[in-house]
Amino acid sequence: MNAPTSFDRDTALAAGDAMPADRPTPADLDIVVRDRRFARGAEAKRWWLNDDPIATAWFNALSATFPRGEAFFVESVKAHRDGADPKLAHEIRAFVKQEINHTREHVVFNKLAQASGYDVSFIDRRVDQMLALTKDRPAILNLAATMALEHFTAMFGHELLKDPVHLHGAAGDLGDLWRWHSAEEIEHKGVAYDTWLHATRDWSRWKRWKVKSLIMVVVTRRFVKNRVADMVDLLAQDGMTGWQVKAKIWAYLLWKPGFLRRIALPWLAFFLPGFHPWNEDDRELISIYEGAFEDALLPQPA
Repeated sequence: MNAPTSFDRDTALAAGDAMPADRPTPADLDIVVRDRRFARGAEAKRWWLNDDPIATAWFNALSATFPRGEAFFVESVKAHRDGADPKLAHEIRAFVKQEINHTREHVVFNKLAQASGYDVSFIDRRVDQMLALTKDRPAILNLAATMALEHFTAMFGHELLKDPVHLHGAAGDLGDLWRWHSAEEIEHKGVAYDTWLHATRDWSRWKRWKVKSLIMVVVTRRFVKNRVADMVDLLAQDGMTGWQVKAKIWAYLLWKPGFLRRIALPWLAFFLPGFHPWNEDDRELISIYEGAFEDALLPQPA
């Protein structure tokens, strides 16, 4: 189902994408802060995802970037919240709270990875070095990078909730951690984008599209390159090296289950005129997650 996408023609032509007053973010969207905790007291398992070292390396590599990355997202959005309409201001506050909780839970997850024998600190150092380069650049570019990366997290969240195969066989409640994170990434997927629309409301249509598109290309290249490199390094800690390992990584990402292949079309949609994250209303995936989570909490019959 698609959210309404009718805009005032003059406003759209002047500013490019939907302006905040006409943004496709559903009027009834409620960003819920689910303060949930996972993996407390869990036993560290090295290949926690279906005994698959490749799949485990993918999710470990992602998680290791989140504590610093999500703090960066929060600061980038907060830097442009002045003058936001009341609805967007409320959504920004909820977005910040959700991201803080995500950071807390992935710190726990990363400590489990460390306890299982993996050194993931090199990933954190790499992220820290990259973020250091953002300190002296215009804040609007940091917001653009956040907007692009939030599109990635929303695409990943959609895919994880849509197809259970990705988390099949996850140890303990680690699968639930990723599903919880995915639901909230879908729920707040428009916040950084709407903040971008607000912050660039005086830009021309061409300038807005050019900057966001160039940033997405740069972000995508670095994201894929660095996550694959992270996986190679993590698998080397298992004694798995050589071209065969790299072939297995690319097979996992592009063939089966094909994580990157499956998000190709949503990624391309980002470059279309009039794009907005809520052009696709996929909140039913959140409802499915919520239902499954509540069912899991109910006492099961003996």
